[in-house]
Amino acid sequence: MNLCVLLGGGKSILYATTAFTLAWTHSVEKTRWEEDWRLTPRGLEIVEARVEGSGAGMDIPPESQFDGRVWHYHPTLPPQERLALARSGRTGGSWQICFAGVCHDLPEENPEQQPVLLSACP
Repeated sequence: MNLCVLLGGGKSILYATTAFTLAWTHSVEKTRWEEDWRLTPRGLEIVEARVEGSGAGMDIPPESQFDGRVWHYHPTLPPQERLALARSGRTGGSWQICFAGVCHDLPEENPEQQPVLLSACP
């Protein structure tokens, strides 16, 4: 099983991984968010989320644990067939897919501002 990323305009990227971190910068607070995901036969399953702080529409769940740098929590979300990543153009950075100790910026050139779609490759 591999991760497929549909960028829009028929362009796609295949990553040879079954576990990855999705990372981005919040457009208002400018704080980093990270979510750990894994590919399973049931779909994309979220394992853990981390955030540097709260504010502007991003409340930290009460069960979150602070490690001195970031808040950790375990979202309760059923397996997803795919993830749709919006593009605001206001974050000062792109979405990142991280695995095996390396982060890859997803290309931002997308004239139609279509969402980036992540799913397991067929």
